[in-house]
Amino acid sequence: VISRSKYRCFMFLFLFLVFFFQAEDGIRDRLVTGVQTCALPIYAYPPEISEEDAHKVWIESPKEAYVAIGKDNKIHGTYYIKANQPALGSHVCNCGYIVSETARGTGLATSMCEHSQEVAKGLGFIAMQYNLVVSTNKNAIRLWKKLGFHIVGSLPKAFKSKSAGYVDALIMYKELLT
Repeated sequence: VISRSKYRCFMFLFLFLVFFFQAEDGIRDRLVTGVQTCALPIYAYPPEISEEDAHKVWIESPKEAYVAIGKDNKIHGTYYIKANQPALGSHVCNCGYIVSETARGTGLATSMCEHSQEVAKGLGFIAMQYNLVVSTNKNAIRLWKKLGFHIVGSLPKAFKSKSAGYVDALIMYKELLT
């Protein structure tokens, strides 16, 4: 059982609470396992990503990471936020999101994206960019557009889909109003 008292709770998301993830939290192993299993078809990470590499990608490298925990005390979603580029490009952030199979269609992705935009503004970012939105991920594209993101570029055959072969990847961008 996770003790919610040791987390900073940021907002309610339907049936979920979003917490700032800290490395010493007891949910670390479950989060890493979730990254290893939930994101495979739509992320550029290898399907056999190691626990160490998943930890590095989702927890160590980002500026901050958040988790959405349901009433069942399980992780149903997570996202990270980091600078898209170092130094002169560090005013634009990048985020990665994962929603569990059981939480899809509940509005959790929408809520996490809205939450991440507020966090980004608080961290001083002026825009958000998604570098590799897989063109076959129609639900994500529809959601990001609904939330104000624009397609600013297309990378031909930049993603190797297990089911569809080489497919295009989109770059999506949104200025964050302060």
